[in-house]
Amino acid sequence: MEPSYDQNGLVAVIAQDHATGEVLMFAYANEEAVRLTQQTGELHLWSRSRNELWHKGATSGNILKVRDLRIDCDGDALLAIVEPAGPACHTGERTCFYRRLEDGAAPQLTPHEALPALARTFADRKASPSEDSWTAKLLADPTLAGEKVEEEAEEVVRAAREETDDRVDNEAADLLYHLLAVLSGRGRTYTDAFEVLLARRR
Repeated sequence: MEPSYDQNGLVAVIAQDHATGEVLMFAYANEEAVRLTQQTGELHLWSRSRNELWHKGATSGNILKVRDLRIDCDGDALLAIVEPAGPACHTGERTCFYRRLEDGAAPQLTPHEALPALARTFADRKASPSEDSWTAKLLADPTLAGEKVEEEAEEVVRAAREETDDRVDNEAADLLYHLLAVLSGRGRTYTDAFEVLLARRR
C-alpha cells in the first residue's frame, strides 16, 4: 500500500517501542523518508523545522530500528514498531511524551506501562545495587528469587480458592514482581517470555 500524503507531501508517523508497546515519538515523513526507512530498516523522517530529510539518531546514535511499518485504515498515518538504541527524545528522555499537558509534570503511569517501568527498575538495581534494596538482593540470589516465586504462586492459588478478588490481585502482583526478578537475574525480561507466547500462537 502507498500512504496518502497531505498537501505538503507528508504523512504522520508514530514510533512505538517493539518490546513494551510504549509510544516514543510523533513526527512526519515524506515519500523519500518512507522509502529509506523500508530500504535501511531504520526510521527516516522529514524535519519540518529544518526542512530536510532526517535519519533519526544519525547524530546522537539513538537510532530507531524498524521491526514493522503499519498503515492506518485511512492510509494517512504510519505506525513504526521500533527497537530504540537509546532515548527517543532529543531531551534525553526515553519518550517524547514525558509531560502532562495540564502542568508539565511527569505523567502517572498507566497499567500497560507497569511491566516496562518495573523492568527498568530491575535493570537499574542490577547495574547499581544497594545493600538495603530487596530487589538487588533478589537479583544477587537466584535461589532466593526462585523460592519467592514458589511461595507467591502458592499464595495466588490460595487467594483464588479462598479469598477476595482484591487479595487475588495483590498476590498476583507479588508473583509477577518476583517472577520478573528471576528473569532479570538471568539477564532476561518479560518480553523474552512474551516472544515465546507469540511463537506458540503461530
